[in-house]
Amino acid sequence: MNSSSKLPEVIRRNESDILADWVRQQVATGAAGGKIREGDAREQSRALLSAIREGIETGNVSDVMAPSWASAREFLTEMARNRARQGFTPIETATFVMSLKLPLFSRLRQEHLNDAAGLAADVWTATELIDKLALFSMEAFQKTREEVIVRQQQELMELSTPVVKLSEGILALPLIGSLDSARTQVVMESLLQQILATGADIAIIDITGVPTVDTLVAQHLLKTVAAARLMGADCIISGVRPQIAQTIVHLGVELGDVTTKATLADAFRLALRRNGLTIAKA
Repeated sequence: MNSSSKLPEVIRRNESDILADWVRQQVATGAAGGKIREGDAREQSRALLSAIREGIETGNVSDVMAPSWASAREFLTEMARNRARQGFTPIETATFVMSLKLPLFSRLRQEHLNDAAGLAADVWTATELIDKLALFSMEAFQKTREEVIVRQQQELMELSTPVVKLSEGILALPLIGSLDSARTQVVMESLLQQILATGADIAIIDITGVPTVDTLVAQHLLKTVAAARLMGADCIISGVRPQIAQTIVHLGVELGDVTTKATLADAFRLALRRNGLTIAKA
């Protein structure tokens, strides 16, 4: 920053007035989309303005990643995380930071009444600073959204692989949707945990809801079967439709000694027979 810059002095001497104008502007323009109370907006604005003053007084305005800007970065990260969880948009989050420009520029104009060159220099410096802080807030917002999406995907993956106890010693794992490496790991863990918890000796893996079976999917199924056998449970794969059977033969996939059935009902009847049980009409 230019040593003759009046930006630090303007913020220090006019901090309360800048804050008041900034909050009024947010309320008047609905910058928060009605998702935040005026008191909360005032407190967030006060905290950020204070952090900016703290960072700018070191004279380092070009690098908001410098140690002197740690307070500002911490505040923006926490603010962006909270707004991401509260349903704000990235634009609303960045607009909160960028809306500081107008009240700040107004004070700079008053300070540089007869110094056009000084005004231009300070306005440019302030613009670069606020833009960098706004971009930092958007990056923190996006990281939080990505974390939320990943967590939701994991939760949906777990919900989409329920292990059902059909009878004493018999479990069923209906699969719906594609089967990739990440989901295979969830499927395997869920199945093994239930085998351990129930002591089941037969597990039926139903692939009726799996749209396609290629070499990779078949390998994932075989890994799951092998893991279940290590836990002492035999596996039956059901839901092998004609087109899936043809695909497996065409690909040359060897299922080894894994028992397969066309329907879940057929697999369940086979599992009952293996356990010495039958279903009879009352």
